[in-house]
Amino acid sequence: MSQIVPMKHQIPYSTQCITDEDIQAVVDVLKSPYLTQGPQVDAFEEIIAKKVNAKYAVALNNGTTALHLANAILLQNTPKHKKVITTPITFVASANATLYCGNTVEFVDIDPNTFLIDFNQIEDKLKQNPNSYAGITAVSFAGLPIDTKELKKIANKYNVWILEDASHAPGAYINYENEKVFSASCNYTDMATCSFHPVKHIACGEGGIVTTNNEKHYKQLKKLRTHGITKNSYEFVNNVTDEAWYHEMQDLGFNYRISDILCALGISQTKKLEESIAKRHILVQKYKQELNKINEIVFQKVPANAYHAYHLLVIRTDKRKALFNYLKQLNINCQVHYIPAHLMPYYQNLGCKIGTLQNAEQYYKECLSIPLYPHMTTDQQDYVIEKIKAFYEQ
Repeated sequence: MSQIVPMKHQIPYSTQCITDEDIQAVVDVLKSPYLTQGPQVDAFEEIIAKKVNAKYAVALNNGTTALHLANAILLQNTPKHKKVITTPITFVASANATLYCGNTVEFVDIDPNTFLIDFNQIEDKLKQNPNSYAGITAVSFAGLPIDTKELKKIANKYNVWILEDASHAPGAYINYENEKVFSASCNYTDMATCSFHPVKHIACGEGGIVTTNNEKHYKQLKKLRTHGITKNSYEFVNNVTDEAWYHEMQDLGFNYRISDILCALGISQTKKLEESIAKRHILVQKYKQELNKINEIVFQKVPANAYHAYHLLVIRTDKRKALFNYLKQLNINCQVHYIPAHLMPYYQNLGCKIGTLQNAEQYYKECLSIPLYPHMTTDQQDYVIEKIKAFYEQ
């Protein structure tokens, strides 16, 4: 075999794409009267709500605070012994947000083909202890949308709520016979969250959002985002109507506000969402055409009626560690998504055991996210494909 020469520059597993239009949008805000709590926040919320086909959206300073507030509202007046079911194959924030509210999580294993939480195992849990659970946090992992319509049938049977963590999946959807259901639309869920971290589809630097179709939840989100304070006179507890400065703190809320600077960037980025996902699909199609010939590589299974947003392209291989190290030496940066949450020392201390979620643990031994981002060049992708093939030919 000829000597393999690394590319001069690093190829990231993912990266943001900032255009001149994005930069100008931020500059315009910097020249405006409002850097925060201004019109760009409302505008961003309206755009995201329309984009995912939800009634309401509340923008926040990151995806974790979005998960926290959604949990706080869904778990209000819920006994602390009630648990929330979630997947171990997710960033730990999906589970941590429940713990912030004083309740606990129970991890359910994944489907080894789709890498999503296994609905059959969810129902088994609920059937065994129907009064022990408050809700389900389902993750549309890697950009593959959860079948929320099917999950809703299970949730209704056992009277539990559904929160979709759609951080990977804005723009994804499932086509039913007479209905297109977007991730974060809340057609069949109580709330959903998205993240605007730099490597996500919509990059704000940091940022998050909660969507819902429930007006009461929407009003609670708006209040909790800003210290539990309202300035709306029709909501006042005290009868004060003639003092323009007056406001009331009615709940113990948080400072989870997002700035107009970040929202302006988000608005500009959202305009390119469909184009970005379409480019990801082209890249994924080429990866699959070239790498499907390698028997040792397995891709995430995508149901025929699902439109994948491809935040990540995850492969499974029993040579994961060797492949990771090999590619890293060649300036090809891959990533592992994720170390199962139940294997983290914190959750081990809470009683989670190794060996209890076998599909997730086997997945973790084999999973690798290979480079994927909309502005990936043909030369970069060809180089990645060439070196992956070379690895398996050795």
